[in-house]
Amino acid sequence: MRVLLVDDHTLVRAGIRALLNGLKGVEVVAEASDGREALALATTHRPDVVLMDIAMKGMNGLEATRRLRQDHPEIKVVMLSMYAGEEYVMQALHSGACGYLLKESATLELERALAAVARGETYLGSQLSRQALDNYMERVGIGGSPQDALTARQREILQLIAEGHNTKDIAVRLNVSAKTIETHRAQLMERLGIRDIPGLVRYAVRNGLITTDR
Repeated sequence: MRVLLVDDHTLVRAGIRALLNGLKGVEVVAEASDGREALALATTHRPDVVLMDIAMKGMNGLEATRRLRQDHPEIKVVMLSMYAGEEYVMQALHSGACGYLLKESATLELERALAAVARGETYLGSQLSRQALDNYMERVGIGGSPQDALTARQREILQLIAEGHNTKDIAVRLNVSAKTIETHRAQLMERLGIRDIPGLVRYAVRNGLITTDR
């Protein structure tokens, strides 16, 4: 099994690589520190499984997973996260992930998770309650997420806004005009029913695009 590791913390990647190196039949083919790099490496190395962190600057794991599944549907994605909240798990699964593991439990469950997704199954870490997820789905409904109404560029701008970048910074980063960013921001607010920047930040945190410790 060929595995791509994606996490913005070098020590975390080193720890996971050490675990994987001890598993028979598993090979780490590449490592990435953000979602955009992960997409490029996935195209180059064509791994069987991507172990993906959720909260990363630039392009988060949810957006990277969504694009990866669109471009390479044969590649399985297992999310590794510090967060056990149902909303994070559901956003990951909705983005196309086949599994969700808490980083603290990865030592014991990583091999089981890899085996499960290789069989075409969905794997949830033992600390995650299936009943809690079912209850969450009933509360919020099982229809599409509001994020589905956004374009990939709008989701990218939403994350950058939530990370604290101003209009000029985002325009320079994405190589577009400030007016284009303002237009996207207005469309974001309209589609999400949000009236101000703090509302966009709260939405991004609530939906796992960024975390409060970033």
